[in-house]
Amino acid sequence: MRDAVRALLAALPEERRHEVARPFDDPRRRWMDYRPRPRPGLTLGALGPAGRKLAHRLLATALRPPAYAQAMAVVALEEVLDRAEGWARGRHSDDYAVVVFGDPDGDAPWSWRFEGHHLSLTMTLDGDTVAPAPLFLGANPARTDLAGHPVLRPFAPEEELAFALLSAMGPAGRAEAIVSDTAPDDVHSGPFPGPDPGPLPRGVAASRLDRPARELFDRLRDVYLDRLPPDLADAERQRLDGDDPAFAWEGAPRPGVGHYYRITGRDLLIEYDNRDNDANHAHTVLRRPDGEFGADLIAAHRARDPH
Repeated sequence: MRDAVRALLAALPEERRHEVARPFDDPRRRWMDYRPRPRPGLTLGALGPAGRKLAHRLLATALRPPAYAQAMAVVALEEVLDRAEGWARGRHSDDYAVVVFGDPDGDAPWSWRFEGHHLSLTMTLDGDTVAPAPLFLGANPARTDLAGHPVLRPFAPEEELAFALLSAMGPAGRAEAIVSDTAPDDVHSGPFPGPDPGPLPRGVAASRLDRPARELFDRLRDVYLDRLPPDLADAERQRLDGDDPAFAWEGAPRPGVGHYYRITGRDLLIEYDNRDNDANHAHTVLRRPDGEFGADLIAAHRARDPH
């Protein structure tokens, strides 16, 4: 990540570098907004072909190849959505911005973000330690079919594993897991830093699931963790070791109708929502309510090296 940021900053004209390189105490560092609106940094379009490729190479340091493919599908869907809306909003696949906060060559924490409509990824670093949250990916349309077969469906694993888990729970488990018959308008944590979705029902604890359902639960959780490179995903699993997370469902228990689920645990929040456009507009997010934007990493840095 550090090498990719260095390469990107070095390729920028000096008069434009300040648009990407910001101080770490910039209040916009703690920012997450997956709606289509202006945001800090330089967009892919403004970076030009060489800079755009360097920005993509930076993004690829934070995602395994399948998740990078999901992210590229999200970017490409901006053109599909623009056409579906009659070109009325001027959406563009180059409207994704990259920004760096702090000095990647210094001793203090620093971070970088790649963000645009339906995509927001922030990585915070202190030395060789990486805090990989929040990570948001969305898709509109979530599914495009041809002759009854999907042409593009970026979040098929996130949806299919969840329905399989719900089915494997059996009637008693589903009664505990389904906490509302109506899907929410969006993920409860919303497009905001410092997620505080309020006192939500926990659903069914993973420890109460039988073995087949628990295996599906673990596979579903790992779909989100394994968006990250192996070392980061493994570190997150180790951090959560011993946790007893829970699964909650809201909305219809079948595809094609608005539905939502979440996985909650110790400093873990995973959400999936697919309600709008006849359940064809999906939002997915991995968050760490107490530790995202490197909050725990920064606290540890200050404890060992007071400023």
